[in-house]
Amino acid sequence: MKVHILDDWFDTLRNLPCFDLLKDHDVTVWTDHEPDPDRLAARVQEAQALVLFRERTTIGAPLLDQLPNLRLISQRSVYPHVDVDACTRNGVLLCSNMHSDTPSFAAAEMTLALILASFRQLPQQVASVRAGTWQAGVGRTLRGRTLGLYGYGRIGQAVAGYARAIGMQVQWWGSDDGRARALAAGETVPADRDTFFATSDVVSLHVRLKPATRGIISAADLAAMQPGALLVNTSRAGLVAPGALEEEIALGRIFAAVDVFETEPMRDSTHPLLTHANVLPTPHIGYVTEDEFDMQFTDIFTQINAFAQGAPIHMINPEVLD
Repeated sequence: MKVHILDDWFDTLRNLPCFDLLKDHDVTVWTDHEPDPDRLAARVQEAQALVLFRERTTIGAPLLDQLPNLRLISQRSVYPHVDVDACTRNGVLLCSNMHSDTPSFAAAEMTLALILASFRQLPQQVASVRAGTWQAGVGRTLRGRTLGLYGYGRIGQAVAGYARAIGMQVQWWGSDDGRARALAAGETVPADRDTFFATSDVVSLHVRLKPATRGIISAADLAAMQPGALLVNTSRAGLVAPGALEEEIALGRIFAAVDVFETEPMRDSTHPLLTHANVLPTPHIGYVTEDEFDMQFTDIFTQINAFAQGAPIHMINPEVLD
């Protein structure tokens, strides 16, 4: 099959063990991001299979309608960036391993790293010592503080384990079902939402972005956080109401560590989440490790081989085969 891989910005995949799974295919790797559907369609006109890097590219009707040779889109995890109906209309099968029993430990580790880096002022301290001025200030200890995890899921539970290992207290909030499961597991769930935000030294978001969760973190939630508290978002920027975090950060009252942005790649160097001293920004690298990529793309490339062999797996719209 003619396989086109999108958005492999650092040409990483060809150097991983999983790439050998594509040895029997004609593979093209695109190492930049092309957001325009017309220009992207011209690039991948011959593709029979597209490989996606998570949600880096939107796959909608304007693109799919121009790809008569396309038969398969192979990716991993959730797919809010893919128009499944448009795939089906165009005869394109979407395959995506939902890995229901496997959290992204890379994302969980990144969450802990952001918490540590923010509380210990690591970026400022590194810049200071490199400038020859030695220490830049005084950080804060995490042991004994409370981590509030919003979303009782796989990644959140992994983060909870890391936090407890360094002596933090953990409490939870989220959907009715999530809170019920946390309580059933013997976890701490505050009496109400305001108490959760007001009593957490760190609030970390671990919720999937879907219509029901878009903007679920409101300006009132952020205002309820105590002075000096830290909001961490390694999930999706859309979970926070538009402009709410920027407005709260501008007050200088709380801190934030964000790995996700509404527009990605984020190249606006004047954006307040990149410029404010209270924000530690990183470029959506929560899942970006060689180990994580090899695991994820083993699944993705295995889906391609299964399709090529006439026995597709992890089908999202199997009606295409009818």
